[in-house]
Amino acid sequence: MPSVVKINVLTVPAEQRETLEKRFASRAHAVENSDGFEWFELLRPVEGTDTYLVYTRWRDEEAFQAWMEGPMKAAHQGAGQGAQGAEGGRGGEGGERPRPAASGATLWSFEVVQQAGPKGE
Repeated sequence: MPSVVKINVLTVPAEQRETLEKRFASRAHAVENSDGFEWFELLRPVEGTDTYLVYTRWRDEEAFQAWMEGPMKAAHQGAGQGAQGAEGGRGGEGGERPRPAASGATLWSFEVVQQAGPKGE
């Protein structure tokens, strides 16, 4: 069975880039021990767009859904972005959650049909 790739497409205004990156850095290891997790990358735009890509690869759709309904949901409860909120913050002062750094989010889904890595020496 092929791996599945999920790409969360986040629209991030320039003034929120640092906030978004700090939030991801503060929980960099939150997904690593999830069953079926294979890879994560946060991709920063270099020119001409305000879109960040959050790339994750999973053993199968079931592993991704289990993470979405368990650890991810708990981490983002009330973060203001719903089930796709891959960047919501932690509770702030007075129990209030900080505003999301992204102004929009879309989730893309793919199956891996071909892949390659560096050749062994």
